Formats: sequence, structure tokens, C-alpha cells
Amino acid sequence: MTDADLLSAFATGDRSAALELTQRLTPRVMGQAFRMLGNRAEAEDVAQEAMMRLWKIAPDWDAERALVTTWLYRVVANLCTDRLRKRGRGVALDAIEEPADSAPSVAAEMQDSARITALRSALADLPDRQAQAVSLRHLEELGNPQIADIMDTNVRTVESLIARGKRALIAKLAGRKDELGYDDDNG
Repeated sequence: MTDADLLSAFATGDRSAALELTQRLTPRVMGQAFRMLGNRAEAEDVAQEAMMRLWKIAPDWDAERALVTTWLYRVVANLCTDRLRKRGRGVALDAIEEPADSAPSVAAEMQDSARITALRSALADLPDRQAQAVSLRHLEELGNPQIADIMDTNVRTVESLIARGKRALIAKLAGRKDELGYDDDNG
């Protein structure tokens, strides 16, 4: 069943549809919220609020208007943006929990951790919309049309935001290639 089918089934009282849709969507919205906020507890709160809003609009859902995921990503982005505005953009990197890593060696885990920290830091220095577009495209692996819907803009603007964001990230991280374990041949 599609997300819209499950949402429609929930609206008519099918609790198993809600469970399946929750299991399908929550990890994705949690990931987006964590990448935007850098705080697991806040990301959980945002994911829960976004899912609650989804259940509230279920009876009125119009599948012709948007994909469920597009609507949900937009809600998560808006909730995260509101939280970022309230607390200020800066987050101490030491305060951010590192996600669990299944790398086989301690050295690989340390290198992955350094890379993640460097990317988060570089993303945090980007303007909000550039960071959001780059994250949705390259971390969430969404297409530009879906990102445009989420960000309430057009595809051309999304392409521009992603291109500028990637150039800025490259410039910020270029001097750290050796430190992060990248060399010119395979980095």
C-alpha cells in the first residue's frame, strides 16, 4: 500500500495502517530532524509532533495535492526551523550526540566521526535554506522537485541552493582533506 492508502485507511479507523505508516515514516523524519537540529531529544520531539499533525489531517487528506512524504518533510523542516530560530543557529558540537556507527575498527569509527563532525560544522555555517536543500538532496536522497515542494519554492531555486551549498562546503572542507583521510586520488 502507498503512504496515501495507509493514511486513508487510518482515517477510516484502521489502526494497523497507522502502525505500518509510523514504522515506515518515523525513521525518515527523525533522521531529517536530527540532521537539522543536531540533538536527538529535540529531533524525537519534532518527529512526534510531525506524526501527530499527520494523524490530525488524515481525514481531510487529498492525495492529489501532494505526496504524504513531501507534506511530512515540509512539516519537519518548518518545526526544526522554528526551533533553530528560538535557540539561535549555533550549537556546540560537543553537545551533539554522534549517531551509532557500525564501522568495524576503532580507527574507522574515529575517522567517520571526524568526517561527520566536519560536515555538520560546515553545514551549520551555511545559510539555512542552502543547508536544508543540500541535506534533503544528498542525505535524504530526495529529488529536486520533491525538495522544491518541501521548501515551497521552484526546482530552479533548489538547484541553485544545492549548487551554492556544495561549492561552499567544498571550500570549507578543502583544507582538511588530509586530516579527514581523503587524498586527491580517491577523495
